[in-house]
Amino acid sequence: MKKEVLYNKIDRNILINDLNNETFERKTCSFYKYINIENPKQIRDNLYSNWSKLGIFGRIYIAKEGINAQLSCPIHNWENFIKELKNINIFKNIIIKEAIVDGKSFYKLTIKVRNEIVSYGLQRNQYDMKKTGEHITSQEFNKKINNENTILVDMRNYYESEVGRFKNALIPDQETSKQLLPRVKKILKGKENKEILMYCTGGIRCEKASAYLIKQGFKNVKQLKGGIIQYAHDQKKYNFKSMFIGKNFVFDRRMSEKVTDDVMGKCHICNNPADNHVDCNNDSCHILFIQCEDCNKKLEGCCSEECKDFYLLPKSIRQEYKKDPNKVISNTLNSSSIKPRLNSITRRYKVEQ
Repeated sequence: MKKEVLYNKIDRNILINDLNNETFERKTCSFYKYINIENPKQIRDNLYSNWSKLGIFGRIYIAKEGINAQLSCPIHNWENFIKELKNINIFKNIIIKEAIVDGKSFYKLTIKVRNEIVSYGLQRNQYDMKKTGEHITSQEFNKKINNENTILVDMRNYYESEVGRFKNALIPDQETSKQLLPRVKKILKGKENKEILMYCTGGIRCEKASAYLIKQGFKNVKQLKGGIIQYAHDQKKYNFKSMFIGKNFVFDRRMSEKVTDDVMGKCHICNNPADNHVDCNNDSCHILFIQCEDCNKKLEGCCSEECKDFYLLPKSIRQEYKKDPNKVISNTLNSSSIKPRLNSITRRYKVEQ
C-alpha cells in the first residue's frame, strides 16, 4: 500500500493558480488552545491527513503546550471540519473565531510541530498557564480604555500596529515576539500595582504574555477576550463605538482586515497616507513594508529603485546573479531604512475623536 504523503509537494505557482480558479467560497478562521499534548507529531499527522481531504489550507503550529491555527475551509466542508475538530477530545471546547473579512487567505496546508505555539522563547519556569490575565469583554474593554489608571498595551509586533491600533495604546517598538516581552517588562517596571490591559490579534499572545507578567509580580493583568477579531465582530453586532482605529493586520495573503475606514499608516517610500502592506516583488528581497498605490506602480511593487531594476532583469540573469552574493540586490538586511520604526517605545498614540 502506498504511504500517504503528509506534506505539500506541488509548486507554489500552481497552487496559487488553482486557488484563484476555485469556483466555491471559503471561510477563514483562527483558533488556539493551551493544553497539554502528549504526542504533537501524531496529532499533526492526523490533522494533515484529515484536513487535506477537506480541502483546508492554512498555517498551524502544534507543540506540547497546545495548538495555534489560522486556516481557510471550503464553505461546503465547513460543518464537517467543525464536527471533526470537536470530536478530538482535547479540542472539543475550542473557540473558533471567524475572520472579520473573508478572502483567499492561504494557498496550501502547512502544519508544523514547534517548541512553542507563540515564539516568545520563554522557559517553563517563567510563566504558568494556569494563572493568566482575566478575560474581559469588548464592552468592558471599551470602558476601561479611558481610565487614567489603566495602562493599555499592544502585544503585537510594531508593523502590525502601524496600520491599526486602539486609541491611547502603548506600542512596544519591536519586530519579533522574542523581543517583545523583555521590552514590555522594562516599559512597565515600577507599575506592578497598576491595572495592565493588553490586546493582540486573536488572544493567543496575550494569554501567555499575561501569564508571564503575573509571574513577574504584576498584580492586575487583564486581556481582551478574543482579541481584535472578536472586538470587531462585537462592534458590528452591538453597534458600540469602535475604539480600534484602522486595519487589523493578519499573517496571510490578505495582509489585513478593515475595521474602520481610517488610514493610520504612511507609505515607507513617500510618507503619504497608506495602509497596504506588500512584499517586495524582488524575489531576493521580499521585505514586508507599507506602500501607496502611486509608489507601487512607479516601483513595480518593489521597495526601491535598486530592487526594481533587479526585478526587471530577465529571469535567467537574476538566477545567475543569485549565485554571487555581491550581485544580488536586496534590502532585507537594511530593513530599518525601508521600514522606519514607530517614533518611540513609550509613545501613546492620540487619535482624533
